Amino acid sequence: MSISNSVIARDGAPAISSRKVTALSKRQRKLRNALVAYSFIAPNFIGFAVFTLGPILFAFALAFMHWDGSNAITFAGLDNFWRLLEDKAFIAAFWNTVIYTVASVPATLLCALGLAVLLNQKIVGRNFFRTAMFFPYVASLVAVAVVWNMIFNPEMGPVNMILYTLGLDPKNMPGWAADRHWAMVTVILFGIWKNMGYYMVIYLAGLQGINAELYEAADLDGANSWQKFIHVTVPQLGPTTFFVTVMLTIQSFKVFDQIYMITQGGPGTSTLVLVYHIYNEAFISWDLGYSSMVSLVLFFLVLAVTVFQFRRQREDEA
Repeated sequence: MSISNSVIARDGAPAISSRKVTALSKRQRKLRNALVAYSFIAPNFIGFAVFTLGPILFAFALAFMHWDGSNAITFAGLDNFWRLLEDKAFIAAFWNTVIYTVASVPATLLCALGLAVLLNQKIVGRNFFRTAMFFPYVASLVAVAVVWNMIFNPEMGPVNMILYTLGLDPKNMPGWAADRHWAMVTVILFGIWKNMGYYMVIYLAGLQGINAELYEAADLDGANSWQKFIHVTVPQLGPTTFFVTVMLTIQSFKVFDQIYMITQGGPGTSTLVLVYHIYNEAFISWDLGYSSMVSLVLFFLVLAVTVFQFRRQREDEA
């Protein structure tokens, strides 16, 4: 055997092929690179597994158990599921969540798109208005909710004062958060106002990525501003609109903080939503098994809506 294809044995040890040595060194390098990569991923993955994945799996199992947080866990089977069908609070929370989502998602999307198109123009004070529209999203929720309640105060709020000045009868004044017929409207308006600035920024990024030659071609064809918006801007923003719709839908199904700060699910159950119902059952009533079952229903509801949106997007692109 030639020296180039082997390593000469020493002290009676068998010769090792140079090809085997090369293959072994490659495997060692790959293993070392993989260990380095996993060492960077490990801290984040361990945190995710301990604080997110573990509790999620435990909640799924707990949905089929009875547990109050202090006594022993007992198997419940489908008892918690059958209880859902008879729970009037759950049914109200389910429909309130659907109403909030159906009303807030398209309204927030349209407001964000309109603001983005407007603030993408060369107008005086454009940067100031962009900042002002984005500010509610990053402002303290507690402070914003307090101000919102003051603005929509049924007796001394400036909104009702303006309506009174316009000639509306005081007896017909909306009670806003204090009225079961207007409380959901108040929460929806708050959600739109708080979130539209964030999605406006996303739309601004999408608008600035549109090729200017498309608008020039539309000008040569004699298209007006509305036609350019419908036939150029909207189609080019398709991926951005899909992303915003998915994110808004998930966010709307998980709405909790503004409900907690403004109405606490009331008056009655007029603004009770699924996440707030989960909070009540878990940390007020300490029925952790039943609250986990409600969480499971919410999980599959969000999953089904998200999968449906992705399938529709693929069909539109096909």
